[in-house]
Amino acid sequence: MSVEARSWVGTLFRLVLAGIWFWSGLAKLLETDLARSQAIAAYRIFPASWVDFLGWALPVSEVVLGILLLLGLFTRFAAIGTALLMTAFIIGISSVWIRGYSIDCGCFGGGGDISEDGKTWRYSSELLRDFLFTGMAVWLIAWPRTKFSLDGWMFGSRSEAYEYDEIDDDTDDDTDDRSDDATDDAEPLEEQTR
Repeated sequence: MSVEARSWVGTLFRLVLAGIWFWSGLAKLLETDLARSQAIAAYRIFPASWVDFLGWALPVSEVVLGILLLLGLFTRFAAIGTALLMTAFIIGISSVWIRGYSIDCGCFGGGGDISEDGKTWRYSSELLRDFLFTGMAVWLIAWPRTKFSLDGWMFGSRSEAYEYDEIDDDTDDDTDDRSDDATDDAEPLEEQTR
């Protein structure tokens, strides 16, 4: 895939993830402290003393990641943060499913214990969704250069990730040519020494 195509794909992923983070983070921030705490406590993973802190820290982190991704600022670091948070969500959802609890994940507000109806579909669709978002984040970690980004404006038209790609492509071709030339040159030398 060309550099241009990768940057357009990355732009799409960056904007989708920014939208997801804004939706998720703002939905949680607009809830009451009690609702956020109940959503975190429903996972039955964290000590009670952490629940209130996480109830604020998680949505604030999501909004910050959304801002960075929307602006295309420090895209690789925002993508690493996204991948780590999505992995944590995958572990959390898998954990409650394995342990037999039925909860609303609270991913976009809400959260807490709910009825068992549709549990398998709910958890499997949430996990598939989070794996998809993790994949988008991994793409941005590998190829952070995107269109309409502050990274491109601040650091010039060429990002280091793409410079390395192009250097590697050129180096591989030159190395192959040089090794072929060296082999061709070596044969006459051997014949001359005989």
